[in-house]
Amino acid sequence: MRILIEEYRYDVATVKDVLQGIDALESIEGKVSIHYVGYYYNTFLRDCVFILPKVLLKDVNGQELVFGKYRPETITNLDEYNPLDKAERDFLYKFSVWIYRAISVYKNSKDCDSDIVYHNTMIAQLGRGRRRLSNTYLDILLQLLQFNRDNQDFFFFILKNLHSGLNKINWTRTISRETAIVQDNSPIYLNPINKKRQINFDEELLVIFFSILNHISVRYGFTAEINCNFELIKGKRFENYLKGYGLTRLRQIKYKYFSDKALELWRLCYAFFDESRQVFINTAKKEYLLVKNFYIVFEAIIDELIGDTPLPDGMDKKQDDGKIVDHLFTAKSLIEGDTSNTYYIGDSKYYKMGHELGKESIYKQYTYARNVIQWNLDLFNDPNSPNPKVKLRDDVTEGYNIIPNFFVSAKMNEHFDYTSDDIEKTDRKHNRHRQTHFSNRLFDRDTLLLFHYDVNFLFVLALYARNNTGQKMAWKAKMRDRFRQEIQDWLQDDYQFYAMRAKQGVNAKEYFETHFRDILGKAFTPYIDEEIYSLALDKTDEADNQALLSELRKYFFVEECHLGENPSEVLSATTAGTQAVVNLPNKDGVLMVMMENYESKSSSFLVNGKIAIGIKYTLDTMEIVENLDSISYILFHHRSNEGQHLFQLKGKCVVKPETEIEDDRYKNVKTTQMFVIADIEPTELDSSRLNSKVKPYTRETRYDAQFARLGELF
Repeated sequence: MRILIEEYRYDVATVKDVLQGIDALESIEGKVSIHYVGYYYNTFLRDCVFILPKVLLKDVNGQELVFGKYRPETITNLDEYNPLDKAERDFLYKFSVWIYRAISVYKNSKDCDSDIVYHNTMIAQLGRGRRRLSNTYLDILLQLLQFNRDNQDFFFFILKNLHSGLNKINWTRTISRETAIVQDNSPIYLNPINKKRQINFDEELLVIFFSILNHISVRYGFTAEINCNFELIKGKRFENYLKGYGLTRLRQIKYKYFSDKALELWRLCYAFFDESRQVFINTAKKEYLLVKNFYIVFEAIIDELIGDTPLPDGMDKKQDDGKIVDHLFTAKSLIEGDTSNTYYIGDSKYYKMGHELGKESIYKQYTYARNVIQWNLDLFNDPNSPNPKVKLRDDVTEGYNIIPNFFVSAKMNEHFDYTSDDIEKTDRKHNRHRQTHFSNRLFDRDTLLLFHYDVNFLFVLALYARNNTGQKMAWKAKMRDRFRQEIQDWLQDDYQFYAMRAKQGVNAKEYFETHFRDILGKAFTPYIDEEIYSLALDKTDEADNQALLSELRKYFFVEECHLGENPSEVLSATTAGTQAVVNLPNKDGVLMVMMENYESKSSSFLVNGKIAIGIKYTLDTMEIVENLDSISYILFHHRSNEGQHLFQLKGKCVVKPETEIEDDRYKNVKTTQMFVIADIEPTELDSSRLNSKVKPYTRETRYDAQFARLGELF
C-alpha cells in the first residue's frame, strides 16, 4: 500500500512512479503536490495508492509532519519501510475505508459537484494469477460485498440443502423409543422423533460471513443484503471474533470445505479477521475513486450534519456580491421564550492541524451575516414576495434580533477515536469574536457574534460515511442546542438582561420614538406577549446603564430577567393589580400527524395511548426535535378542517430509533428509522376551531409529521 498526503509538496523524483496516471498536479521548482483525496490502483506498480487528507499534517518547527511525527516521504511505501507504531498502522489501514465511504456518499448525494469526482471502480477478484503487491482492508471489504452480490444462487443452494428433511419423522426411532396410545385401533405417538442433524459447517461459515457483512454495514455504512434467517453474531460476541476467536474458529473448520466457492468464501472471511494482507487480489483494471478539492466534500459533510436543506425561506447560498454561504439554518432565538426563530450562519474551514483562523475569514463571515440581514429586509419590503418565517427587525423598538455566526474546522483526535466529537467548552480569548459599530447596542444590525469550534475530523467523517439518518439527526439537534446554549452563556457574561412592560397609560411605541437615541439597539420585542420588551445592557457601561434604568423606570416596570427565565413570571409580582399578566405558554406545542383512515387506525393506539410517529431527515423534523420540550398536544388530520382529532399528551415526547420501541406501541409508518414517542391522554379535546391547513407543506412532505404552536392553528 502506498500513502500520499493531499497538498504536501513532494520531490518529483521520489513519487514519479507512484503518481503515474494522475493528472492535474501542481508542480513548482521540482516539487509536486496532489490536490486529490481518495483511492486508485497503480497498474505500473501493481499496488493501491491512498491519497489522504491534509488534516493529518501538523506544522512542527516549520516542517509539515504526519501526526506531527513523520515526514510524508517516509511513509510513502509502507511495505518497504514502516516507521509507524501499531496504533498508527491500524489507523491508516482502516482510515482509507472511511475516506472511501465518505466520497461514495458524497458522489451519490443530490448536492454532489460531479466535476470534482472521478470514479471508475472495478472490484478486484480473488485469485492466484497476476497479483497486487498487497491488498488493503478496503479491498477485502469490497470483495466481501461483491461476493455477496454475485453468489446468491450459491447461498440459496446451501440453505435449501441445510433445511431439507428437517420436519420428517424418524419412525424407526419413534416406534422403538416412544410409547403409543391406541385409539380406535390406531396407534398415536405424542412425542414423535424428528430427524436430527449434526453441526453443519456450511451453516457456520455462512453465519460468520453474514455476521461480517452486518458488522461492516453497521460500522461503515456499506449496503449489504443479508437474505438469511440465521442468528447472526453481534455485539460483544463479534468483538471476541475480531480479537482473535474468528481466526481460531476458521482454522478449526478450514478442512471441512471442498468446493471452490466455499474455499473462496473461507479465505475472504479469514482475510477479514487476519488484517495482514495474506490474501492476494487479481486485477488488470484501472480503478479509482478520487475527489479533487476535498474541502468541498468537507463543506458538504458539515452542511449535512448541521445545516438546513433546502435553505430557509428560499435563500440561495450564492449571495448577490458573489460570496457563498457554507451553512445556514433557522433555530430558536437566543432570547428564551421567543417563539420565533433566527438565522444561524456558519462557515466550515478545512485546515491542517493547528492552523489558526485568519482575520480575513472572520471579516468575510461578518459580510455573510450583513448580506443575510439585508436579504431578509428586502423580502419584507417587497410586496410581491412572501414574508419569510424569520423576522429580524422589530418595528416597535427598531431593534434587530441577534444573529449568531460560527466557524467549524477540523482537528485530529490523538487517539484515533471516531466516537467523540471532541468539541470542548469554547475559549473566550481565542474562539469568541464580536464586532460592533456602536457600543452597548446588542440588538443592532451591526453587532455580530462569532464562535469558532474545532470538531474531531474522524467523528464527522464516520458519521457522514455511515449515512445513518437517526445518528445524523441526533447529532444535529445536539449541536444546535449547544451553539445556542454557549452563545447564551457568553451573552449572559457580557450583558445584563431585563424584562420591561409599559406602566398604565404609557404608550410604549411613542416612548421609543421620542427617546430614539437613548434606547436604539438596547431594546427588542422577542416575546409572544408583544407588550413585554427585552432590554440588554453592556456590563462595562455601568454608569450610563444606571442613568438609563432610572429614566426607564419612570415609565416602565423593569426587572432583571436572565436568559432562560420567563419574563411574565419575573414581571408578575411588580405589575400585580395594574394590568392583566399574559403568561408565556411554555407547553403550547402541537405534534401534527397526517393520518388518513383515522377511524380504523386509531383503535390500534387509543386503547393503551401508546404511539410512535415516524420522522424523516427534514426541516419539519428538526423543528419537532428542537421543540420536544414544548409539545403538549397531538393533532391527527388529513390536510383538511374536517376529520381533525386533538388529544393532550402525557409527559414529555422523546426520539428513539426503531430498535428501541416497545412491541405494544403503534407505529404510524414502517418506512423510517427514527420515531417520536408519545403517550396520549384518553379524552379527545375540541378541535373544531383548529385549521390544520395553515401549516405549509409541499407535495413531497404532505405525509410528514410537523410542529406548530397551538395559537397558530386557530
